[in-house]
Amino acid sequence: MRGIIIGLVTWTLSIGAAAADPAEMQSVIDRQLEAFQADDFAGAMEFASPVLQRYFRTPENFQRMVTQGYPMVWRFESVQYLESRVENGVHWQRVMIRDLQGAIHVLDYRMTETENGWRINGVQILDSNDFTA
Repeated sequence: MRGIIIGLVTWTLSIGAAAADPAEMQSVIDRQLEAFQADDFAGAMEFASPVLQRYFRTPENFQRMVTQGYPMVWRFESVQYLESRVENGVHWQRVMIRDLQGAIHVLDYRMTETENGWRINGVQILDSNDFTA
């Protein structure tokens, strides 16, 4: 019986994962990037998950984190969406960003679905040497 329940939970999670529309997640990332370009950190913070909003608490704290830790998402030349995938029930969207100096950055956006739609639940900077443009 326990095996059946675990199987049903796994099957249900995989159905939800398969139903996720990458275009919806990419739209959230696009809108956050647009807010960064406009220096609208309060607006950009709206696209972060509730967990991250609670962690950073204020747009000023969020701004400090972005401008110091992720300057390539604050000021960039171009954005290209790569693969969207699900690993262990977690939705990821890989993004390649060319910064204003022409350097390539590859980031993995961890996405979470909330009652208000998809939100960004973290970003990892990957080693761009592992990817070709």
